[in-house]
Amino acid sequence: MKRSRCPQLLRPALIAWLAMTSGLWCAAQVQPQATTSPENNGTNAALGELQSQVRELKDMVLQLQQQTVASRAEITHLREELETRRNAGDATIVDEQSPAYTSSTTAQLEQRVDQVEGDQQLLSGKVDDQYQTKVESASKYRVRFSGIVLFNLFGNSGSVDNQDVPTWANPPDPMGSTGSVGGTLRQTILGFEAFGPEVLGAHTSANVNFDFGGGFPATYNGVNSGLVRLRTAAIRLDWKDTSVIAGQDALFLSPQSPTSFASLIVPALSYAGNLWSWTPQLRVEHRFALSSDSRVTLQGALLDPLTGDPPADGNYTWYRTPDAGEEARQPAYAMRVAYSHPWFGQTFTLGAGGYYSRENWGYERIVNGWAGTMDINLPLSRRFALSAEFYRGAAIGGLGAALGRSVVYDGMLSDPNTYVNPVNAVGGWAQFKFRATPKLEFNGAFGQDSPFAADIRYFGDQVQSDAPAYFTANRGAFGNVIYRPRSDLLFSMEYRRLRTFTIYDDSYDAGQLNLSVGVLF
Repeated sequence: MKRSRCPQLLRPALIAWLAMTSGLWCAAQVQPQATTSPENNGTNAALGELQSQVRELKDMVLQLQQQTVASRAEITHLREELETRRNAGDATIVDEQSPAYTSSTTAQLEQRVDQVEGDQQLLSGKVDDQYQTKVESASKYRVRFSGIVLFNLFGNSGSVDNQDVPTWANPPDPMGSTGSVGGTLRQTILGFEAFGPEVLGAHTSANVNFDFGGGFPATYNGVNSGLVRLRTAAIRLDWKDTSVIAGQDALFLSPQSPTSFASLIVPALSYAGNLWSWTPQLRVEHRFALSSDSRVTLQGALLDPLTGDPPADGNYTWYRTPDAGEEARQPAYAMRVAYSHPWFGQTFTLGAGGYYSRENWGYERIVNGWAGTMDINLPLSRRFALSAEFYRGAAIGGLGAALGRSVVYDGMLSDPNTYVNPVNAVGGWAQFKFRATPKLEFNGAFGQDSPFAADIRYFGDQVQSDAPAYFTANRGAFGNVIYRPRSDLLFSMEYRRLRTFTIYDDSYDAGQLNLSVGVLF
């Protein structure tokens, strides 16, 4: 019987695939050497060599495509041969009168066809993987690009601090309107994640995230050109039960946030009971397994002791000067312990944390900042869940409490006789979530931040942040519906209500209706 050309076809394809894999390995090994070699003229030579290797790999992929086409032709030929044998009874083969032999050769031929089809599918899959749209890096390690393009259409009633993402209500402006409408794309978020080598048994990775909430340029229609702003950037080393994180990361004392696509520049209910800060930190986490599905997580960190004040030289400056927390010449300290357990297809979590920092407001006016926090995520069923966070502390404006104020004082800080007093604050938020279907969910949340009125009344004429000094409490509530027809597409509608109180026993109200459309990638 005529021998099949299937092995002869697959052998070049497999050799080409092994060559491409070896080329990737060689590119990874050669690139660092080229970077440090004087003969290659440093980085430029290394990049040139890497580009050459990429071109070689593309040629290999083209060869694989040619092998795939040949494989498909071979499958067609074998099928035709099989059909001919079935119709003609295989009369030309030796011992042609044996039905058993005819049946055996037909079965062998069918098996060969199935094997060739399987190898062809594998080969096509490898080619498709190579031609997917990916982010290239200067090293062999994988890089992933992700984010969300988010459009918000909003309408406000009342006066607010920030038109598109309001956090508190302001006194009405006699010369202004009682509301506003607009749209924005500056809550779009872009992120990169890189996966590095294994070091000391740990998987290494890094990530960086940006949005366009860094202000507006002083140009024509500058509100449509939001400035790029760094959100988070961190380097991670992850072992099985331990992780080390170094970078600017979210506040792990406040690990949850209410669900909202109307407020991504800052987390929902910021300055209304939700502590938050993207803070430079060095953090260590360790996880203890209590059972196959329950664990306790311990977290401890050194943080930049931020106080919530804007840069000393104004909104835009080339130079960084230390704030009162950094003037104390020691970092802030924080820790958290949490218990987690699967429940109703979700995760039940209960955590508690603590925070401490020292602040030097000049002339040895030392203030101790501190906070105690609690957080919970409680699944009530597969469709219902309750989540909440609470805090009590003092001088924690850098974490978003007391409307961003850490202290108040009764004179100029340049005067050694000026008295500086920490602002005490208590607050928190709670959210109720209902997942009607896997694509549709409803959320309702309420939060309040309450700096102590006694602190504000005594030093109320001193403005310490963007919030007017006479504000004593801020309350926020919202309800939204989020629909995801696909995993990468969402629609949301939300109504938010704000009420801000003053030391004069009055308050201001504002509301916002927000419509959102987002594409995740």
